[in-house]
Amino acid sequence: MNEKAYKAMSIVGAANIAVGIVILVVGIAAGVIAIVSGAKLQKEKQGLTF
Repeated sequence: MNEKAYKAMSIVGAANIAVGIVILVVGIAAGVIAIVSGAKLQKEKQGLTF
């Protein structure tokens, strides 16, 4: 009976680590895209006149 619980905890733990890595990678990618987009907007702002 205890073996099933340990096996389930092992699978859930591995899944949590995998999900955490995916979220970390997506977060870093989104941050880089936001920084690049913001820098591009700042660069293009200089040519605007109202």
